Amino acid sequence: MEDYQVMVTTESGLQGIFDVKPYLHGPAFHELKNPAYFNMVRPVKWGIRWPREQDFSSDTIIYDMQNAQEVNGVNVVSE
Repeated sequence: MEDYQVMVTTESGLQGIFDVKPYLHGPAFHELKNPAYFNMVRPVKWGIRWPREQDFSSDTIIYDMQNAQEVNGVNVVSE
């Protein structure tokens, strides 16, 4: 997705948008600012990962999506 967001669907059926922007300021994630590199994201069993091993755990992703739901009321959907 655009604007440093990733559409996520968990094995349990939770769907939502994970916003990576708040993490781009950390030194470990500076490469993710490059849109071509950002688009190389891939799912892994425990979350998402980029080729140079930057990653987010499913715990972080789900926590952030649930917080966004509380603020926006629409970002997370259970099937």
